[in-house]
Amino acid sequence: MNQQLWNDLIEQSKQDWLIGWEAQAILNLTNQKIIQLKQLQTKKELPLNILLAETNPRSFIASFFASIITNNYIFLCNPDWQKSEWQQVFELVDPDLIWIENKIKLLHEWQKQSTKNQNLDNPKNIFQSKIKTSLSTPNNSSLIMIPTGGSSGKIRFAIHTWSTLTASVQGFCQYFQIKTINSCCLLPLYHVSGLMQLMRSFLTKGKLIIFPYQNLKQGKQPNIDLEEFFVSLVPTQLQFLLQSNPHWLASFQTVLLGGAPAWQSLLDRARKYRIALAPSYGMTETASQIVTLQPKDFLAGNNSNGQVLPHAQVTIIDDNQQLLINGKIGQIFIKSNSLSWGYYPQFNPNQILNTDDLGWFDKQGYLHIIGRSSQKIITGGENVFPLEVEAAILATGLVKDVCVIGLPDCHWGQVVTAVYVPSKLDVSEKLIQQKLQQQLSKYKHPKLWFSVDCLPRNQQGKINYQQILEIVVIADLAVQRKIM
Repeated sequence: MNQQLWNDLIEQSKQDWLIGWEAQAILNLTNQKIIQLKQLQTKKELPLNILLAETNPRSFIASFFASIITNNYIFLCNPDWQKSEWQQVFELVDPDLIWIENKIKLLHEWQKQSTKNQNLDNPKNIFQSKIKTSLSTPNNSSLIMIPTGGSSGKIRFAIHTWSTLTASVQGFCQYFQIKTINSCCLLPLYHVSGLMQLMRSFLTKGKLIIFPYQNLKQGKQPNIDLEEFFVSLVPTQLQFLLQSNPHWLASFQTVLLGGAPAWQSLLDRARKYRIALAPSYGMTETASQIVTLQPKDFLAGNNSNGQVLPHAQVTIIDDNQQLLINGKIGQIFIKSNSLSWGYYPQFNPNQILNTDDLGWFDKQGYLHIIGRSSQKIITGGENVFPLEVEAAILATGLVKDVCVIGLPDCHWGQVVTAVYVPSKLDVSEKLIQQKLQQQLSKYKHPKLWFSVDCLPRNQQGKINYQQILEIVVIADLAVQRKIM
């Protein structure tokens, strides 16, 4: 049992750090769950595999701490996952316990269907044929599995520990030169960006407000002075709040922005309202940001992703694995104490992360991300980076949202393709193309255009590229039918 963490939680509860929730009640619930887990552990030799998909923040926090205090393996899950997504989870994990609300029926239905042809009375027997994975950790400590799907939508769990998450918090504190972090959390706690807000407040003895983003969309807001609070947003949330309540957003000490690339017009609008914005670069594998732009630099007109936080090292490498000097574009490699230990069940601690991202450092040490290597489009022998094209299209003001991809083409190799949401009904691709004439080289202009009502983005604002391809295929088939 992690006695030190339990003692820390007791001390934190005396401070009533969870605004809007009675800290003592959460402590009592945590204790109840600890007792439950200890009873289960007497029947098991290995750490328990626990799936956590609580929708209630109070239950999530109690379950999260109880699992770690008792040195078990906890898998954070999205309560809104559907049948196919839960199937992916069960193909990876043999759970001993599922803490979940509102989806119990769904899980049981899937289990029953999976065991139907096996004539098994007990749905839990579906897991008996699996080999329980036990990973070797220092002092038999807990493992924290955080879900990541990237752009493919395929669920994976990045393996983290209390130490990797703590390293991220320590680097954050050093970078912002702050000892106590107060956070207003609008993001789900199962996601790394939400979880790290919980971790920062807990480890630095700060305050935490958990306020559903949907409440903001309904015009509600926390009734508290936010001048000493951080808040984390994804670009789509920033866009909504700049339109609906920019002055409320300007009241925060710092507005962290991540999850997906932000477009220039969005950043310009944030500067207009003097938002203390801190664009950042990071991922689930790095326990949130490892590069962040200070608000003062942002307000001064800096459009980079920022500078590297103290707990991380970022290098730019070329195709020959050679280190590149400032100003040269290459692949981003990351080394950090906050780096995950691989993807469950493959255990690989202390590795260097070879990302799919391309970028470069300027002479002042600011990192500039230009896109993903796997999404780079090679058309007629020329390299085109979707982020640049998307930014130019958004800058026309004629679209609300856009995604640029490369499609196979027998003549060009790949053809630049734009899937966009027009800002008005009368916006045409011809009108957009006219606006692009002075912004992009001709070979970067999309040759194929598909207008849609909305783009498939997740809660963090990331595009689901598999669904984008489906949209394009369906739209292309519809055009072909009309021609025929």
